[in-house]
Amino acid sequence: MKTEKTYWFPAKRYGWGWGLPSVWQGWVVMAVFVGALAIGAVTLPPKQEPGAFAAYSIFLCLLLTVVCWLKGEPPRWRWGEK
Repeated sequence: MKTEKTYWFPAKRYGWGWGLPSVWQGWVVMAVFVGALAIGAVTLPPKQEPGAFAAYSIFLCLLLTVVCWLKGEPPRWRWGEK
């Protein structure tokens, strides 16, 4: 049996937060995020609707942060230790 938990997003080595994904599920989340951001740029052109595009982008970033929080290593400040 596997007892160690697999994180989709490992913690950054320095600072607070998460690094690039370490498993395919994390890469799918990142691809969906980038795709949704691109779709938003087409449907809500930033030059024509800057407020709507900014709100949409902030929403997507918050959603990505929630996924990282739930599926990533617990965040804390790191000074280079592993």
